[in-house]
Amino acid sequence: MDEVEVVVAHQERATLRVGDVFLKVDADPARTEGEVEAMTLAPVPTPEVLWCRPSVLALAALPGVALGRLGEPSTASAAAWAAAGAVLRVLHDAPLPPWSGASLDEKAASLDAECTWLLTNDVLPAELVTRNRELAESALRPWTPVFMHGDLQVAHVFVEGDEVTGILDWSEAGRGSAMYDLSSLTLGHPEHVADVVAGYGADAVDLDVVRAWWSLRSLTAIRWLVEHGFDPAAPGCEIDVLKAQL
Repeated sequence: MDEVEVVVAHQERATLRVGDVFLKVDADPARTEGEVEAMTLAPVPTPEVLWCRPSVLALAALPGVALGRLGEPSTASAAAWAAAGAVLRVLHDAPLPPWSGASLDEKAASLDAECTWLLTNDVLPAELVTRNRELAESALRPWTPVFMHGDLQVAHVFVEGDEVTGILDWSEAGRGSAMYDLSSLTLGHPEHVADVVAGYGADAVDLDVVRAWWSLRSLTAIRWLVEHGFDPAAPGCEIDVLKAQL
C-alpha cells in the first residue's frame, strides 16, 4: 500500500503525494483554477492534470528529479540547466495569458513594506537590508510583459538526464517580467547562470537586472517564510543570498 507523503504544508496550501499522484490543496479555489488554466496555455512540459475539484488538484508525477534545491548543490549537468533556460525562453516567447501578474507598483510597495518590517524588528543588520534594497530597486523598471511562470524556483523544474520533463506549480503565472523568472530559477545557484543564459539566449538577458531580482525576491520572502515555518537563514538560502550580494 502506498503511503501518504506530505511534500509541503502551511496555512495557505498543502501538497501530498500518494504513489504517482500529487494532491494539491489550496485555500483559494481561484488559485487552483488559475493554475490549471496556466498549464493548459503554457507551451512547455507540465504535469498531467488527472482531475480538479474546488480547492483540490490531482496531478500525475513527473519523471526525473528536480533540477536542484535552494541551499543544496545541484547535481544536474550544465546541459540540463541550459535546457531549462531554453524551455523558459519558449514560455516567454508564447502568447500572453489573459491575466496579469503583480504590477511594478505592487512590487515596489511590497519591497518597501518588507524592508520596513525587517528593520523595525531587527531581523537583519541595517547595512544588509539597505544595500540589498538599493540593488533591488534597480529591478523596478518598466518591462515588456511575457508569459511568466511567477514562482520558477529550481525545485519546480524536473529533468531526466539533460532534458526537461516538466515544470510544476503554476499558481503565480501571469503577465510579468522575464528577468524575474530567470532570477527565480538561478536564485542561490549563481554558478549555473551562464548555463541558463546559454540555453535562454544571451541577447535577451540583462544580468544586472537578474541579480537585482535576487535581492528583491529574497528581501520580500523572508517574513512569509518565517511565518509559514521555513528557515530563510538555512545555509545557501535567502539570507545567504543577500549576504553574497554585498
